[in-house]
Amino acid sequence: MIPGVPAQTEPPPPAEGRDPRPAYFALVMATGIVSIACEHMQLEALALGLLGLNGVFFCVLWVLMARRALRFPRAFVADLSDHSRGVGFFTWPAGTCVLAVQCMLVQPLPRLATALWALGTLLWLVLTYTVFTALTVKRSKPDLGEGLNGGWLVAVVATQAVSSSSCLLAARWPEHAELLLFFALGTWLSGGLLYGWLSSLVVYRWTFVPMTPEDLQPPYWINMGAMAISTVAGCQLIAAAPGSSLLQSLPPFLRGFTLLFWSAATWWIPLLLVLGAWRHLYRRYPLRYDPRYWGAVFPLGMYAVCSFELSRALALPFLLVVPRVFVVVALAAWTLTCFGLCRSLLTRTAARPAA
Repeated sequence: MIPGVPAQTEPPPPAEGRDPRPAYFALVMATGIVSIACEHMQLEALALGLLGLNGVFFCVLWVLMARRALRFPRAFVADLSDHSRGVGFFTWPAGTCVLAVQCMLVQPLPRLATALWALGTLLWLVLTYTVFTALTVKRSKPDLGEGLNGGWLVAVVATQAVSSSSCLLAARWPEHAELLLFFALGTWLSGGLLYGWLSSLVVYRWTFVPMTPEDLQPPYWINMGAMAISTVAGCQLIAAAPGSSLLQSLPPFLRGFTLLFWSAATWWIPLLLVLGAWRHLYRRYPLRYDPRYWGAVFPLGMYAVCSFELSRALALPFLLVVPRVFVVVALAAWTLTCFGLCRSLLTRTAARPAA
C-alpha cells in the first residue's frame, strides 16, 4: 500500500444493492404454503394460480440475489456472518423445498420437484454449516438483545422443509424410499432438537431483556411456524410408516411428538396476538409494509396445513374447522402483504430520478 493513499475497498452497497435482503425468500415460503393450504381446502384455482406466481417469484429472486452477489460480493459474504441478516439465508432452502412440495401436491411435476428438492437440500446443508460456523468464529459479536430475533428459527423451518419434501419424494421414488425416509426422519428429529435450543434463547430474550415495539418484529411468528412445519413433517412420516420397515415400529413415537409440536404451535398463537396488539394498538407502532411480514404470513398458512394434516394423520375430523378458518386468515394476510409489496415497488419506481 502506498503511504498517504487510502486502500481500495469495495464501496458500501446503496439501498437498491442491499435489497432484496437474504430473508426475502420468505415471499416464496409464504406464497407456497398458502397455495398448499388452498389445495387442501379444495380451492384448486387459487392453489394453481399461486403456484404459477410462486415460480415467477422464485426465478426473480434468484436473479436479484445473483446480481447482488456479483455487484457487491464483500457485502454479500459479510451477510453470512451477520447475526441479524445471516439467518435470513435459511429462507433459501426453506422456500426451495416448499416450492418442491407445491410441485408434488398442487400440480404433479415430479422431475421439477426432484430438482428443487435436490437444490433445497444442498442449500440447507451448505448454509447450515457455513452460517453457524461463521457466527461462531467471528470475533465481534452483539449481545443477545441485539443479535437474536425470530428469524433465527427459520433454521428450524429449513430443516423441517427438507424433511417434509424428502418424505413426500419417497413415495415417488420407491427404489430409494427407505433412504429418503431415513433422511426425512433424521432431519425431523434434528429440527426438533434445534428448535429446543433456539426457542429457549428466544424466551430468555423476551422475558429477561427489555423489549421495545421495534424489537417485536413480524418474524417472531416463526416461533409458531417452526412448530407447525414440524407437525406437517411428522404427519407425513406417520402416513409413510405402514409401508416402511424403518418406520413400522415408530408410530406411537411419531404420533406423540407430532401432537406435541402441534400443541406448541397452538400455544404460541394467543401470545403472539396479544403482543401484536401491544405493539400496534397500545404502543401505536405504525403498521406499514415491511419485507419481514412475509415471515408472519408463512406461519399462518403453515398452521392451516399442519392442522389439516394432523386431522388426517390422527383421524380427528373435528380439527378440520381450524384449517377452514386459517386458510381464510392466511389468504387475507398474503393479499394485504402482497398489496404492500406492490405499493412499495411502485413508490420506489416513481421516486427514481429520470435517466
